Amino acid sequence: MFSRKLGNTDIKISTLGLGCWQFSKNNGYAGKFWSSLSDTKTQEIVKISLKGGINWFDTAELYGNGKSEKSLSNSLKELKVDLNSVFIATKWWPLFRRASSIKSTIDDRLNCLGGYPISLHQVHMPLGFSSIEKEMNFMADLVEAGKIKYIGVSNFNESQMIRAYNALDQRGIKLASNQVEYSILNRKVESNGILNRAKELGVSIIAYSPLSKGLVSGKFHDNPKLIKSSIRWRRYLRMKTQFSKANLLKSSVVINELKRISKNYNATPSQVALNWLVNLHGDTVFAIPGSTKPEQAIDNINSMTISLSSKEIEQLDIVSKKYL
Repeated sequence: MFSRKLGNTDIKISTLGLGCWQFSKNNGYAGKFWSSLSDTKTQEIVKISLKGGINWFDTAELYGNGKSEKSLSNSLKELKVDLNSVFIATKWWPLFRRASSIKSTIDDRLNCLGGYPISLHQVHMPLGFSSIEKEMNFMADLVEAGKIKYIGVSNFNESQMIRAYNALDQRGIKLASNQVEYSILNRKVESNGILNRAKELGVSIIAYSPLSKGLVSGKFHDNPKLIKSSIRWRRYLRMKTQFSKANLLKSSVVINELKRISKNYNATPSQVALNWLVNLHGDTVFAIPGSTKPEQAIDNINSMTISLSSKEIEQLDIVSKKYL
């Protein structure tokens, strides 16, 4: 597994992390997007990820109201993973809250993580009652108190990211990352200023939904009936967005090219899409695909064994430009 430096920090993490939303135990609003994974299966997915070279995990307070954090930390404990050998990123949920909540809830986050430190604490969305500047200052207080190591944001547009960066810069701290939706079928960060500004500032992009909710696999193009077997909330989102008949037809051009290139590497379309995503812009982009099955974790890891040619990267760039 390749590793690269996270933003302006002094640590290197694997190009792929493991997204842990699916560890929510079907708890709370956000948890309803996933069925409840058993502790055994969760631990197996974490074990496979670690064995494959993944050294960091992305979770959040919102994911099952702490259930994801607990499931992750319990798995790491059962696997006897050293507290300082993995990198954990979590997120503070801002909706209907003020910035002071960042400080008052940090011990809850640490308790849910069972002793594993928070390497990256992120503001989940720019939706709080307080200003971005106040939120960043409370985050900076946590860095100075030794509660967290680095600070990131999530779902921030270009101007919001700049405000966060500037507020932290005044405290002598660099913004490490911005976590945004990004895939070969959703390239808006390349056209709305986020990616270019992140490169300029030295901020890493963490791509969530890097497989477009499974759409890049091609299985829904081959058999649209599979959409109906998804969990109710996820099925609703799929039917309303990329998974409509019109969008399946539109994305088929990209899927067909992914299928064509995947044959050159005895790989899957998803593996090619992941590899392309994290290599298109040098060392700027990380990705956090999730896994609900051990075999999915293996597939994600194996995506990093592919070495796409410059011609293949360019061709995928060309066929997916409609998603800029």
